Amino acid sequence: MNSTYTAIIKKEDDWWIGWIEEVPGVNGQEHTRKELLESLKIVLKEALEFNREDAIANAGDNYQEELIVV
Repeated sequence: MNSTYTAIIKKEDDWWIGWIEEVPGVNGQEHTRKELLESLKIVLKEALEFNREDAIANAGDNYQEELIVV
């Protein structure tokens, strides 16, 4: 499943900084715009996988998964 997220990015002095609008805690800082976007993509994937694993672990037994499209 492919999803689309919004990266908020800006140049501050010698750094590019940014974060993913829809997912708190996914942010980064790199020397180039390209490096920042790649870094945000990696961190976003890791955060989503961690959140997924955490949700399943906390669900215990007899849970169901449902896809929700917004």
